[in-house]
Amino acid sequence: MRTRQQLEQIEKQILQPYAATSATTKGREHPEDEHLYRTAFQRDRDRIIHSSAFRRLEYKTQVFINHEGDYYRTRLTHTLEVSQIARVCARALGVNEDVADSIALAHDLGHTPFGHSGQDQMNEIMKDHGGFEHNKQSFRIVTQLENPYPDFIGLNLTYEVLDGISKHITEYDMPDNSLFVKEGYPSIEAQITNFADEIAYNSHDVDDGLKSGLITAKGLKDVKLWQTYFKKFTDEHVKLTPTQQRRYTVKAIINHLVSDLIKTTSDNIEKLGIKTIEDVHKNGCGLVSLSQETKKANKELKAFLYQNLYTHEKVLKMQDEAKVIVAKLFQTFMEKPFLIPDEFKKFYTNENPERIVCDYIAGMTDRYALGEYEGLGRTA
Repeated sequence: MRTRQQLEQIEKQILQPYAATSATTKGREHPEDEHLYRTAFQRDRDRIIHSSAFRRLEYKTQVFINHEGDYYRTRLTHTLEVSQIARVCARALGVNEDVADSIALAHDLGHTPFGHSGQDQMNEIMKDHGGFEHNKQSFRIVTQLENPYPDFIGLNLTYEVLDGISKHITEYDMPDNSLFVKEGYPSIEAQITNFADEIAYNSHDVDDGLKSGLITAKGLKDVKLWQTYFKKFTDEHVKLTPTQQRRYTVKAIINHLVSDLIKTTSDNIEKLGIKTIEDVHKNGCGLVSLSQETKKANKELKAFLYQNLYTHEKVLKMQDEAKVIVAKLFQTFMEKPFLIPDEFKKFYTNENPERIVCDYIAGMTDRYALGEYEGLGRTA
């Protein structure tokens, strides 16, 4: 049997001095008694997993809308894949796996239904009311909108995990820095999660794109990162089925990116003389990174996906439909706020009506939003 104190001691023994540790956490906004058998960061992870926002990720989709098929990634499967990659990287680099895992599990909680098209439409609607961005919304969910406890609002996560959620920044996600008190550059755990997110969605969007038929292996022949491994599996394993070829190639790409990330980051830590977590906050710009060669290859893959999948006629049509649904739902709930359940509204005090409606729609799954929209048509 291992107590929390023993687990904290194990962390101290096996983690690098620049890792976040449970025993030195800056704590929670609302003081709580510690658990007998779980560290503070393990409790954060569990609170996120048990949140209602996390459960709804099952029916929120990435590129394809929920009704397009049961075999495409959802926000939930994507989140679990990000978590797996983040944990592998954190473990290999000797930093806190539980912190990286918690940030990964929470990173997409704030997404609207219908992926980025839903977010874009919501941001347009809310442009005169503070805007909308899914990372800001994730932070809002864990600090305000999830309310399972009687003594405080939110999940009361630790400073380190909240800091990582607020600093979840990729090329497409730039949260407002006013959200949280900043301490310089993000922790290694938070930076790992950013890259884990990108590695997961690039690789798996290729997989889903091929599965859907919107892109083809032939079309990918000039994408080095794909062709290197696809050719290897087709040349050396002629008996593989097309599905096996696709899956093995995607797995090989993920392995390549993750291995390169771990090696390059390890080199960066040594090069920058990172010894403490304070060094990370002070000098950790781009501390977690890919090598220049792999970065170039990954950029080529991203460009291919943008040109051939994300802007495909069928995908753009789905996105246009999604924007119409979000806009109509917003208009309806603004005109008829009584349609929003009292249970949902009871924790609000001084929020404007637009933000309440925004929160309500953003929390919907794809199929629930579709059902609400179709219901409006029947009652019109």
